[in-house]
Amino acid sequence: MIASVVIVIITFLLLTSSVVFFPSVKVGRIKIGPYWVIALVGATVLLCAGLAPATEVWSAFTSDSAVNPLKILTLFFSMTFLSVYLDETGFFRYLAKKAVDAAGGSARKLFLLVYLLTALLTVFTSNDVVILTLTPFLCFFCKNTKLDPVPFLVGEFAAANTYSMALVIGNPTNIFLATSAGIGFVDYLKVMILPTIVAGLIELSVILLVFNKSLKSSPDRQPVTCVVESKIDLVFGGVTLAICLVFLVLSGYIRTEMWLISAICAGALLLFALIRRFSKAKDKRLVRSLVRLPWQLIPFVLSMFVIVVCLQHWGLSDKIGEMLGDKYVVFSYGAASYLVANVINNIPMSMLFSALPVGLTSAEYLRAIYASIVGSNLGAFLTPIGALAGIMFTGLLEKYDVSFGFRTFVKYGFIVGLPTLAAALTTLFFLL
Repeated sequence: MIASVVIVIITFLLLTSSVVFFPSVKVGRIKIGPYWVIALVGATVLLCAGLAPATEVWSAFTSDSAVNPLKILTLFFSMTFLSVYLDETGFFRYLAKKAVDAAGGSARKLFLLVYLLTALLTVFTSNDVVILTLTPFLCFFCKNTKLDPVPFLVGEFAAANTYSMALVIGNPTNIFLATSAGIGFVDYLKVMILPTIVAGLIELSVILLVFNKSLKSSPDRQPVTCVVESKIDLVFGGVTLAICLVFLVLSGYIRTEMWLISAICAGALLLFALIRRFSKAKDKRLVRSLVRLPWQLIPFVLSMFVIVVCLQHWGLSDKIGEMLGDKYVVFSYGAASYLVANVINNIPMSMLFSALPVGLTSAEYLRAIYASIVGSNLGAFLTPIGALAGIMFTGLLEKYDVSFGFRTFVKYGFIVGLPTLAAALTTLFFLL
């Protein structure tokens, strides 16, 4: 057991260090995030040393349960593909342009519209998708209008990682924690919609207060051009995503797993895109969409799953659960998940916390799971380590030469994130 703990600790320390100091490494012409390589090496060492029993790992990967990591990855990648392909038609940028036009010459009004647009898109897609699509637009727009990008970037990132709590598909961590507890799409929505709204209102109030002076400036009015490249692709992609969302809502009633629904919809869009690709030689949307998918998440999630299986095998997860206790679990699990996410990232944290509530009543167990969901989402806005969204976000800002370093991230993470966490957990406490 000691050897397992040592390897896991070393892996997490290296993982944290890589995100802080080496978020990306250039290999030839390709940039990769070393965090997933570190996780893969750590998991491989545990397997080769027999510290993570291969039979238990294989059983977890091949099980017919809802928490099978392959099913969760299928659901996440299917929804991401649907959203990214829609973005490749110019849809999200078109909405952002409309927000800019509607704001006129008011930076405050523009901020509010960007915040609301981010929240809306996050609810129906996911936080990672919104970060990938809107961040480059904001960097470009603020640079060309001489606006301070920090308020807009803070607002976008905070909204994306707050309103991702609303639906179970908003974050991979929601999917894992909810499915591990057998929580369906509609049941999840009934509980999480109110904490999400309350947290969002508190968060928005804090951001407006912090950036009150910055948002009094007026942008240099310059035209922002954005066109929808293909109305056919836009309509088919939008209809497919809408159909997918409807059937996800009905999944509990038609007794069909969410991963299967999303996979069928993504497969239909993929087939449509392939037909478009071969019928129109210059159509690059499918290739661009596939390239933009976060493929590094696959080895990262599977490696972290191996590490969590190892911790469960040696009884370490049970001991951590005992330390958190069985009283006021909303606050203990919410605060713990929030902090742990910023040590080991929210994806492995969610895998670990799904197994922690031991010896709790069924009601307290659900409270612990919902609190962990809150911590997994809001923990993203404390340090870049907290979530894949933070890693992608800082990488994009570096690419677009925007000054938003680790200290800046942490500063606004504390100022905005802590009141938002308190609001969400307090609402959840009185709701459940």
